[in-house]
Amino acid sequence: MTHFLVSDTNPDGFKLEDILTAVRKDMLDRALMIVDDHRSEAKHVMANNIKIMGLLTEAIALAEDSTDVLVKAFGPGVKGGPPRIGG
Repeated sequence: MTHFLVSDTNPDGFKLEDILTAVRKDMLDRALMIVDDHRSEAKHVMANNIKIMGLLTEAIALAEDSTDVLVKAFGPGVKGGPPRIGG
């Protein structure tokens, strides 16, 4: 059973790109709180957050691409309907 993503057992779940986008936004909001903190620890955390947000951006693009492929090949998914692939 999936906890967050749409699946047979979780038809009210979210698309992966939507979850990743929300996480990236939360990280950005949190990073803005430390942007003016010039201590070495804050700079280190900020640098890590920037790298993570970049990776999230890449992951979002990949997830959106997968959604586009599925929509083009099989049409939009039907909430509560059968899986488009793998089922």
